Amino acid sequence: MGIADLTAAPETPVTPEVLLEFPDNRLLIDLCGEFDRNLTHIESHLGVQIVRRGNQLVVMGEMDAREKAGEVLSALYTRLESGKAVEPGDIDAEIRMGGTQDGTGTRDGDQMEMFKGSDVEIKTRKKTIEPRTEAQKAYVQSLFNNELAFGIGPAGTGKTYLAVAVGVNMFLGGHVDRMILSRPAVEAGEKLGYLPGDMKDKVDPYMQPLYDALNDFLPSKQVTKLIEEKKIEIAPLAFMRGRTLANAFVVLDEAQNATTMQMKMFLTRLGEGSRMVITGDRSQVDLPRGVDSGLRDAEGLLKGIDQISFNYFTSKDVVRHPLVAKIIEAYDEASQKAMANAVKRARDK
Repeated sequence: MGIADLTAAPETPVTPEVLLEFPDNRLLIDLCGEFDRNLTHIESHLGVQIVRRGNQLVVMGEMDAREKAGEVLSALYTRLESGKAVEPGDIDAEIRMGGTQDGTGTRDGDQMEMFKGSDVEIKTRKKTIEPRTEAQKAYVQSLFNNELAFGIGPAGTGKTYLAVAVGVNMFLGGHVDRMILSRPAVEAGEKLGYLPGDMKDKVDPYMQPLYDALNDFLPSKQVTKLIEEKKIEIAPLAFMRGRTLANAFVVLDEAQNATTMQMKMFLTRLGEGSRMVITGDRSQVDLPRGVDSGLRDAEGLLKGIDQISFNYFTSKDVVRHPLVAKIIEAYDEASQKAMANAVKRARDK
Protein backbone atom coordinates (compact mmCIF):
# COMPACT_ATOMS: atom_id res chain seq x y z
CA MET A 1 0.00 0.00 0.00
CA GLY A 2 1.52 3.29 -1.09
CA ILE A 3 1.34 6.65 0.55
CA ALA A 4 -1.26 7.74 -2.02
CA ASP A 5 -3.60 5.14 -0.58
CA LEU A 6 -3.23 6.54 2.94
CA THR A 7 -3.62 10.26 2.13
CA ALA A 8 -6.97 11.68 1.07
CA ALA A 9 -6.92 13.66 -2.15
CA PRO A 10 -6.89 17.39 -1.39
CA GLU A 11 -10.13 19.22 -2.03
CA THR A 12 -10.17 21.61 -4.97
CA PRO A 13 -9.87 25.11 -3.49
CA VAL A 14 -12.89 27.33 -4.01
CA THR A 15 -11.85 30.59 -5.62
CA PRO A 16 -13.65 33.49 -3.85
CA GLU A 17 -14.48 35.27 -7.10
CA VAL A 18 -16.80 35.20 -10.09
CA LEU A 19 -15.25 35.68 -13.53
CA LEU A 20 -17.47 37.19 -16.24
CA GLU A 21 -16.43 37.62 -19.87
CA PHE A 22 -18.10 40.11 -22.21
CA PRO A 23 -17.28 39.79 -25.92
CA ASP A 24 -18.29 43.32 -27.02
CA ASN A 25 -15.89 45.89 -25.58
CA ARG A 26 -18.12 48.79 -26.58
CA LEU A 27 -21.01 47.38 -24.58
CA LEU A 28 -18.66 46.60 -21.72
CA ILE A 29 -17.70 50.29 -21.60
CA ASP A 30 -21.39 51.20 -21.33
CA LEU A 31 -21.85 48.51 -18.70
CA CYS A 32 -19.08 49.94 -16.55
CA GLY A 33 -20.27 53.51 -17.04
CA GLU A 34 -18.28 56.73 -17.05
CA PHE A 35 -15.32 56.38 -14.67
CA ASP A 36 -16.72 52.91 -13.77
CA ARG A 37 -19.58 54.56 -11.88
CA ASN A 38 -21.95 51.66 -12.61
CA LEU A 39 -19.48 49.20 -11.12
CA THR A 40 -19.04 51.46 -8.08
CA HIS A 41 -22.82 51.58 -7.70
CA ILE A 42 -23.04 47.78 -7.63
CA GLU A 43 -20.04 47.48 -5.29
CA SER A 44 -21.51 49.87 -2.73
CA HIS A 45 -24.93 48.18 -2.73
CA LEU A 46 -23.79 44.55 -2.65
CA GLY A 47 -20.53 44.84 -0.69
CA VAL A 48 -18.33 43.33 -3.39
CA GLN A 49 -15.23 44.37 -5.30
CA ILE A 50 -15.27 44.40 -9.10
CA VAL A 51 -12.02 44.48 -11.09
CA ARG A 52 -11.85 44.91 -14.84
CA ARG A 53 -9.30 42.82 -16.77
CA GLY A 54 -9.54 43.43 -20.51
CA ASN A 55 -12.97 42.21 -21.60
CA GLN A 56 -13.52 40.43 -18.27
CA LEU A 57 -14.92 41.50 -14.93
CA VAL A 58 -13.81 39.76 -11.75
CA VAL A 59 -16.25 39.96 -8.83
CA MET A 60 -14.83 39.28 -5.36
CA GLY A 61 -16.60 39.06 -2.02
CA GLU A 62 -18.92 36.81 -0.04
CA MET A 63 -20.34 33.96 -2.09
CA ASP A 64 -23.99 35.14 -2.14
CA ALA A 65 -23.02 38.74 -2.80
CA ARG A 66 -20.62 37.99 -5.65
CA GLU A 67 -23.11 35.62 -7.30
CA LYS A 68 -25.80 38.28 -7.01
CA ALA A 69 -23.45 40.87 -8.52
CA GLY A 70 -22.66 38.48 -11.36
CA GLU A 71 -26.36 38.04 -12.10
CA VAL A 72 -26.89 41.81 -12.06
CA LEU A 73 -23.96 42.45 -14.42
CA SER A 74 -25.11 39.73 -16.81
CA ALA A 75 -28.67 41.07 -16.85
CA LEU A 76 -27.46 44.63 -17.51
CA TYR A 77 -25.20 43.45 -20.34
CA THR A 78 -28.14 41.59 -21.91
CA ARG A 79 -30.11 44.82 -21.66
CA LEU A 80 -27.36 46.67 -23.53
CA GLU A 81 -27.27 43.94 -26.20
CA SER A 82 -30.96 44.58 -26.88
CA GLY A 83 -30.23 48.24 -27.59
CA LYS A 84 -31.41 49.68 -24.30
CA ALA A 85 -29.47 52.07 -22.11
CA VAL A 86 -28.41 51.36 -18.53
CA GLU A 87 -29.30 54.07 -16.03
CA PRO A 88 -28.91 54.12 -12.22
CA GLY A 89 -32.58 53.22 -11.84
CA ASP A 90 -32.11 50.12 -13.98
CA ILE A 91 -29.20 49.02 -11.80
CA ASP A 92 -31.24 49.56 -8.63
CA ALA A 93 -34.12 47.59 -10.12
CA GLU A 94 -31.87 44.64 -10.94
CA ILE A 95 -30.27 44.72 -7.50
CA ARG A 96 -33.57 44.91 -5.63
CA MET A 97 -35.79 42.74 -7.79
CA GLY A 98 -33.33 40.40 -9.48
CA GLY A 99 -36.02 39.09 -11.82
CA THR A 100 -38.05 37.61 -8.96
CA GLN A 101 -41.65 38.40 -8.13
CA ASP A 102 -41.46 38.26 -4.35
CA GLY A 103 -42.65 41.26 -2.43
CA THR A 104 -43.97 43.23 -5.39
CA GLY A 105 -47.11 44.28 -3.58
CA THR A 106 -49.52 43.06 -6.24
CA ARG A 107 -52.70 41.34 -5.18
CA ASP A 108 -53.54 37.79 -6.25
CA GLY A 109 -55.59 37.73 -9.41
CA ASP A 110 -54.39 41.11 -10.67
CA GLN A 111 -51.60 39.72 -12.85
CA MET A 112 -51.88 37.63 -15.99
CA GLU A 113 -49.77 34.47 -16.09
CA MET A 114 -48.83 35.09 -19.73
CA PHE A 115 -47.36 38.43 -18.73
CA LYS A 116 -44.88 37.19 -16.14
CA GLY A 117 -41.27 37.39 -17.19
CA SER A 118 -41.99 39.15 -20.48
CA ASP A 119 -40.54 42.46 -21.63
CA VAL A 120 -42.89 45.42 -21.66
CA GLU A 121 -42.28 48.73 -23.38
CA ILE A 122 -44.43 51.83 -23.72
CA LYS A 123 -43.48 53.82 -26.81
CA THR A 124 -44.05 57.57 -26.77
CA ARG A 125 -42.88 60.37 -29.05
CA LYS A 126 -39.79 61.25 -27.00
CA LYS A 127 -38.81 58.02 -25.27
CA THR A 128 -39.62 54.38 -24.66
CA ILE A 129 -40.67 53.58 -21.10
CA GLU A 130 -39.94 50.21 -19.51
CA PRO A 131 -41.54 49.14 -16.21
CA ARG A 132 -38.79 48.21 -13.76
CA THR A 133 -40.57 45.91 -11.30
CA GLU A 134 -43.06 43.06 -11.62
CA ALA A 135 -45.74 45.17 -9.94
CA GLN A 136 -45.20 47.94 -12.48
CA LYS A 137 -45.40 45.42 -15.34
CA ALA A 138 -48.67 44.03 -14.00
CA TYR A 139 -50.00 47.57 -13.60
CA VAL A 140 -49.18 48.50 -17.20
CA GLN A 141 -50.82 45.31 -18.43
CA SER A 142 -53.93 46.21 -16.44
CA LEU A 143 -54.03 49.67 -18.00
CA PHE A 144 -54.09 48.14 -21.49
CA ASN A 145 -56.53 45.35 -20.63
CA ASN A 146 -59.13 47.01 -18.40
CA GLU A 147 -61.48 49.93 -18.88
CA LEU A 148 -61.03 50.98 -15.27
CA ALA A 149 -57.82 50.43 -13.30
CA PHE A 150 -56.62 51.49 -9.86
CA GLY A 151 -52.97 51.97 -8.91
CA ILE A 152 -52.50 52.25 -5.15
CA GLY A 153 -49.23 52.67 -3.29
CA PRO A 154 -46.58 55.04 -1.94
CA ALA A 155 -44.92 57.94 -3.72
CA GLY A 156 -42.24 57.20 -6.27
CA THR A 157 -43.62 53.88 -7.52
CA GLY A 158 -44.52 55.19 -10.99
CA LYS A 159 -48.31 55.07 -10.65
CA THR A 160 -49.01 58.38 -12.39
CA TYR A 161 -45.96 58.38 -14.65
CA LEU A 162 -46.81 55.00 -16.17
CA ALA A 163 -50.50 55.88 -16.48
CA VAL A 164 -49.68 59.04 -18.45
CA ALA A 165 -47.19 57.08 -20.58
CA VAL A 166 -49.85 54.50 -21.48
CA GLY A 167 -52.30 57.33 -22.19
CA VAL A 168 -49.85 59.01 -24.58
CA ASN A 169 -49.18 55.66 -26.27
CA MET A 170 -52.88 54.99 -26.81
CA PHE A 171 -53.50 58.55 -27.99
CA LEU A 172 -50.66 58.43 -30.52
CA GLY A 173 -51.88 55.02 -31.67
CA GLY A 174 -55.36 56.35 -32.37
CA HIS A 175 -57.06 54.19 -29.73
CA VAL A 176 -58.52 57.27 -28.01
CA ASP A 177 -59.29 60.76 -29.32
CA ARG A 178 -58.05 62.73 -26.31
CA MET A 179 -56.46 62.60 -22.89
CA ILE A 180 -57.98 64.05 -19.72
CA LEU A 181 -55.76 64.36 -16.66
CA SER A 182 -57.21 65.47 -13.35
CA ARG A 183 -56.35 66.00 -9.70
CA PRO A 184 -58.25 67.24 -6.65
CA ALA A 185 -57.11 70.81 -5.94
CA VAL A 186 -56.42 70.18 -2.25
CA GLU A 187 -53.76 72.00 -0.26
CA ALA A 188 -51.19 69.60 1.20
CA GLY A 189 -51.40 70.63 4.82
CA GLU A 190 -50.60 74.29 4.26
CA LYS A 191 -52.60 77.37 3.40
CA LEU A 192 -51.49 78.83 0.10
CA GLY A 193 -53.74 81.88 0.21
CA TYR A 194 -55.23 83.52 -2.85
CA LEU A 195 -53.03 82.88 -5.86
CA PRO A 196 -52.72 85.65 -8.48
CA GLY A 197 -53.85 85.39 -12.09
CA ASP A 198 -56.80 83.83 -13.89
CA MET A 199 -58.36 80.44 -13.19
CA LYS A 200 -55.64 78.58 -15.11
CA ASP A 201 -52.91 80.36 -13.15
CA LYS A 202 -54.60 79.43 -9.88
CA VAL A 203 -55.01 75.70 -10.58
CA ASP A 204 -51.84 75.00 -12.60
CA PRO A 205 -49.60 74.65 -9.51
CA TYR A 206 -51.76 71.71 -8.39
CA MET A 207 -51.51 70.14 -11.87
CA GLN A 208 -47.76 70.63 -12.43
CA PRO A 209 -46.79 66.94 -11.93
CA LEU A 210 -49.12 66.04 -14.79
CA TYR A 211 -47.52 68.65 -17.06
CA ASP A 212 -44.09 67.29 -16.08
CA ALA A 213 -45.07 63.75 -17.07
CA LEU A 214 -46.49 64.88 -20.41
CA ASN A 215 -43.36 66.85 -21.25
CA ASP A 216 -41.32 63.70 -20.65
CA PHE A 217 -43.21 61.87 -23.40
CA LEU A 218 -44.09 64.57 -25.94
CA PRO A 219 -42.22 67.61 -27.32
CA SER A 220 -43.24 70.71 -25.38
CA LYS A 221 -44.54 72.47 -28.52
CA GLN A 222 -46.75 69.50 -29.29
CA VAL A 223 -48.06 69.44 -25.71
CA THR A 224 -48.96 73.14 -25.97
CA LYS A 225 -50.68 72.63 -29.33
CA LEU A 226 -52.66 69.60 -28.13
CA ILE A 227 -53.81 71.50 -25.04
CA GLU A 228 -54.94 74.41 -27.23
CA GLU A 229 -56.85 71.99 -29.46
CA LYS A 230 -58.47 70.34 -26.40
CA LYS A 231 -56.88 67.01 -27.36
CA ILE A 232 -55.21 67.05 -23.97
CA GLU A 233 -57.04 68.52 -21.00
CA ILE A 234 -55.58 69.06 -17.54
CA ALA A 235 -58.19 70.19 -15.05
CA PRO A 236 -59.14 69.99 -11.36
CA LEU A 237 -61.50 67.22 -10.29
CA ALA A 238 -64.29 69.74 -9.58
CA PHE A 239 -64.40 70.61 -13.30
CA MET A 240 -65.47 67.07 -14.22
CA ARG A 241 -69.01 67.36 -12.85
CA GLY A 242 -71.81 67.00 -15.41
CA ARG A 243 -69.58 65.68 -18.20
CA THR A 244 -69.47 62.39 -20.10
CA LEU A 245 -65.90 61.45 -21.03
CA ALA A 246 -66.15 59.39 -24.22
CA ASN A 247 -63.29 58.08 -26.40
CA ALA A 248 -60.76 59.39 -23.92
CA PHE A 249 -57.94 58.16 -21.72
CA VAL A 250 -58.74 59.60 -18.30
CA VAL A 251 -56.41 59.76 -15.29
CA LEU A 252 -57.37 60.84 -11.78
CA ASP A 253 -54.19 61.41 -9.80
CA GLU A 254 -53.91 61.86 -5.99
CA ALA A 255 -57.30 60.17 -5.67
CA GLN A 256 -56.88 59.76 -1.92
CA ASN A 257 -57.80 63.47 -1.70
CA ALA A 258 -61.14 63.00 -3.44
CA THR A 259 -64.17 62.78 -1.16
CA THR A 260 -66.59 59.88 -1.46
CA MET A 261 -69.06 61.97 -3.46
CA GLN A 262 -66.33 63.34 -5.74
CA MET A 263 -65.08 59.82 -6.43
CA LYS A 264 -68.57 58.60 -7.31
CA MET A 265 -69.05 61.63 -9.55
CA PHE A 266 -65.76 61.03 -11.35
CA LEU A 267 -66.21 57.28 -11.83
CA THR A 268 -69.65 57.82 -13.37
CA ARG A 269 -68.15 60.13 -16.04
CA LEU A 270 -66.78 57.07 -17.88
CA GLY A 271 -68.13 57.04 -21.43
CA GLU A 272 -68.03 54.73 -24.44
CA GLY A 273 -64.58 53.96 -25.82
CA SER A 274 -62.81 55.40 -22.77
CA ARG A 275 -60.32 54.06 -20.26
CA MET A 276 -59.96 55.42 -16.77
CA VAL A 277 -57.07 55.16 -14.32
CA ILE A 278 -57.30 56.08 -10.62
CA THR A 279 -54.02 56.51 -8.72
CA GLY A 280 -53.45 57.35 -5.09
CA ASP A 281 -51.49 56.88 -1.88
CA ARG A 282 -53.64 56.04 1.15
CA SER A 283 -50.91 57.27 3.52
CA GLN A 284 -50.99 60.86 2.20
CA VAL A 285 -54.59 62.01 2.67
CA ASP A 286 -54.82 65.82 2.85
CA LEU A 287 -58.59 66.03 3.37
CA PRO A 288 -59.91 67.85 6.45
CA ARG A 289 -60.19 65.78 9.59
CA GLY A 290 -63.38 63.72 9.62
CA VAL A 291 -63.79 63.68 5.81
CA ASP A 292 -63.55 60.17 4.37
CA SER A 293 -61.26 59.43 1.43
CA GLY A 294 -63.16 58.40 -1.70
CA LEU A 295 -60.27 56.16 -2.76
CA ARG A 296 -60.67 53.92 0.27
CA ASP A 297 -64.43 53.69 -0.24
CA ALA A 298 -64.09 52.88 -3.93
CA GLU A 299 -61.54 50.19 -3.16
CA GLY A 300 -63.94 48.44 -0.82
CA LEU A 301 -67.00 48.82 -3.05
CA LEU A 302 -65.59 47.96 -6.49
CA LYS A 303 -62.98 45.26 -5.93
CA GLY A 304 -65.32 42.44 -6.99
CA ILE A 305 -66.43 43.93 -10.31
CA ASP A 306 -65.08 42.46 -13.56
CA GLN A 307 -63.02 44.73 -15.82
CA ILE A 308 -61.92 46.79 -12.81
CA SER A 309 -58.38 45.98 -11.75
CA PHE A 310 -56.53 46.88 -8.55
CA ASN A 311 -52.74 46.97 -8.53
CA TYR A 312 -50.80 47.60 -5.35
CA PHE A 313 -47.27 48.91 -4.85
CA THR A 314 -44.91 48.83 -1.89
CA SER A 315 -41.65 50.55 -1.00
CA LYS A 316 -39.87 47.82 -3.01
CA ASP A 317 -41.36 49.32 -6.17
CA VAL A 318 -39.99 52.82 -5.58
CA VAL A 319 -37.96 53.91 -8.61
CA ARG A 320 -36.76 57.25 -7.31
CA HIS A 321 -33.64 57.68 -5.18
CA PRO A 322 -32.99 54.50 -3.10
CA LEU A 323 -33.37 56.59 0.07
CA VAL A 324 -37.05 57.18 -0.80
CA ALA A 325 -37.80 53.49 -0.28
CA LYS A 326 -36.06 53.55 3.11
CA ILE A 327 -37.94 56.70 4.13
CA ILE A 328 -41.29 55.11 3.23
CA GLU A 329 -40.41 51.96 5.17
CA ALA A 330 -39.43 54.02 8.22
CA TYR A 331 -42.74 55.91 8.18
CA ASP A 332 -44.71 52.69 7.65
CA GLU A 333 -42.95 51.06 10.60
CA ALA A 334 -43.64 54.08 12.82
CA SER A 335 -47.30 54.07 11.77
CA GLN A 336 -47.65 50.37 12.59
CA LYS A 337 -46.05 50.88 16.00
CA ALA A 338 -48.37 53.82 16.74
CA MET A 339 -51.40 51.72 15.77
CA ALA A 340 -50.24 48.82 17.94
CA ASN A 341 -49.71 51.16 20.91
CA ALA A 342 -53.18 52.65 20.43
CA VAL A 343 -54.74 49.19 20.42
CA LYS A 344 -52.79 48.26 23.55
CA ARG A 345 -53.91 51.42 25.37
CA ALA A 346 -57.51 50.74 24.43
CA ARG A 347 -57.28 47.19 25.85
CA ASP A 348 -55.67 48.38 29.06
CA LYS A 349 -58.52 50.79 29.81
